[in-house]
Amino acid sequence: MKNSLLSNTALFRGVHQKETDSLLSCLQAYEKSYEKNQVILHAGDMVDSLGMVLEGTVLIEADDIWGNRSILDKAECGQIFAETYALLPGEPLMVNVTAACCCRILFLNVRKLTQTCSASCPFLHKMIGNLLSLSAEKNLKLSRRIFHTSSKSIRGRLISYFSQQVRQNGSYQFTIPFNRKQLADYLGVDRSALSNELSKMQKEGILSYEKNTFRMIP
Repeated sequence: MKNSLLSNTALFRGVHQKETDSLLSCLQAYEKSYEKNQVILHAGDMVDSLGMVLEGTVLIEADDIWGNRSILDKAECGQIFAETYALLPGEPLMVNVTAACCCRILFLNVRKLTQTCSASCPFLHKMIGNLLSLSAEKNLKLSRRIFHTSSKSIRGRLISYFSQQVRQNGSYQFTIPFNRKQLADYLGVDRSALSNELSKMQKEGILSYEKNTFRMIP
């Protein structure tokens, strides 16, 4: 693991490279690799460590009792997952975390951040602040998903999601981080129905697309 890589992540923002080794030791850091589609964390697991993606991409998924799957979020290189559960003792995971491709994950026991440190290390306080900011950002992302899935129609959900992408990218053309199946899961709709609706919207001149790149036509 290169400390320079960690220094460029939001979680380690403001932590000097020379402090990183001490911080990793304090948080009992370890790495683990996963194959594509391998489950990293299962719903119902108890965790005390968050995961940081060092290589690859992971999907945060929720399954109902009939096996229907919804994608709630994804984490890519430098991003974290399971931090909320890691900080809440005895709280079982409500989601699965699955490798979207071959992944390398760094696990950090962030529960140590809530315990008194005799050394009172300043870099621990920096990480606490960074973790708070990241948690706030994730809450906002989940709120956006709730907003996107509030419409009863597939078109309404697509327009809501694409409108947010336009605002976020500052352009009517943008590339989304999901394939068709993942987008359907994220929006909570059937994949075939979503593809049909996209085709209708393109024929009506509302948008154009090629693979994961879309252009809204105002």
